[in-house]
Amino acid sequence: MFEKILIANRGEIALRVIRACREMGIRSVAVHSTADADAMHVRMADESVCIGPNSSAESYLSIPAIVSACEITGAEAIHPGYGFLSENANFVQVLEDHGITFIGPTAEHIRVMGDKITAKETAKALGIPVVPGSDGGVPDIATALKVGDSFGYPVLVKATAGGGGRGMKLARSAAELESAFRTARSEAKAAFGNDEVYIEKYLEKPRHIEIQVFGDGRGNAVYLGERDCSLQRRHQKVFEEAPGPVITPEQRAHIGRVCAEAVAKINYIGAGTIEFLFEDGEFYFIEMNTRLQVEHPVTEAIFGVDLVREQIRVAAGLPMSFTQDDLTINGHAIEVRINAEKIPEFAPRPGKVKVFHAPGGLGVRMDSALYGGYSIPPYYDSLIGKLIVHGRDRPEALARLKRALGELIIDGIETTVPLFEALLDNPDIQTGNYNIHWLEKWLAATYS
Repeated sequence: MFEKILIANRGEIALRVIRACREMGIRSVAVHSTADADAMHVRMADESVCIGPNSSAESYLSIPAIVSACEITGAEAIHPGYGFLSENANFVQVLEDHGITFIGPTAEHIRVMGDKITAKETAKALGIPVVPGSDGGVPDIATALKVGDSFGYPVLVKATAGGGGRGMKLARSAAELESAFRTARSEAKAAFGNDEVYIEKYLEKPRHIEIQVFGDGRGNAVYLGERDCSLQRRHQKVFEEAPGPVITPEQRAHIGRVCAEAVAKINYIGAGTIEFLFEDGEFYFIEMNTRLQVEHPVTEAIFGVDLVREQIRVAAGLPMSFTQDDLTINGHAIEVRINAEKIPEFAPRPGKVKVFHAPGGLGVRMDSALYGGYSIPPYYDSLIGKLIVHGRDRPEALARLKRALGELIIDGIETTVPLFEALLDNPDIQTGNYNIHWLEKWLAATYS
């Protein structure tokens, strides 16, 4: 087992990894920018290293700075958390060249799944159902029009290197496709330095369902149910739950086995998430995230496992501590992402937290790096906490979430807490009757 792990991240996910290390008797190293000198993850770690100025590009995204921090502290392994360098294949390769273990999948798996076209082709070859669409990238508008005509409108034009909704445009007709194609390519070039796009059939009312998988790198893999992440704004998730309200045990077992068998075939190691659109009882592959997800706590809650601990174990060469037969769903869990943002504009609102009080009680977990007197820097993501609740069933989880939101105090800044308090009173949320378009329509109707 490792003696010392460096966490190449910040905020609540860095704290999450530090806690797992502490329980395992492993020393932790925090890295931080100058803006994060007083951050909670720096205070909680056994050691800390400043790796650069405020800018992410010069600190949390600086591979030389992070590798140097490993060499200075003697850390044998790096946990990347999510975001930043967590899905950077070049980073993984550099670590391998320096004899540092990356707690996650191989550079090759990250590279394959990081390109949307290659990922779709790989998924299809592994027997995972995919959304009908173009065979590879679409080079010009003439080809785009042929693709659109071949399986009908509406269609989505998507950047091959995309994410977070950037480089993604909807076209409901051939006339709209020309504009969507040009705009998507332009956005993709600006955001990712790669203007290649592909085209997929647009599903009208799908849910966003993702399957948690875990592999040991030796041809063994399991699935840990699904999460429903359909409540989204501009393709960004805000509310996640497990298990999915509309997924049957038979559907869960079928798609779960398909996903586990697929990652086992490629000797995948560590945690991964295979994301789908789900409509009319059918699953359609979107992408695979080769890292820990923001919403992993809901899976941990219903299965009683520690996914970070498991990541560390398999990276150290140990076998998984559970088998598929050990994994039984217990109850229902919900997570809401609490951001330092003003509603309804969702404009970032960094500032000083005067008072912070986390809710407690049975089945309540608060993952946050806040504390009273902490100044949230304006340079990073606006996510400041995740509130996770677990109940015997969905109604109990919803009731527990409402109670926990009422207990939560974040004084001094604006947050998205009022959004969730309003959502919990909506009949569609109470019954689970929503899809990936529901939230944006509700926001438009509520705040117009």
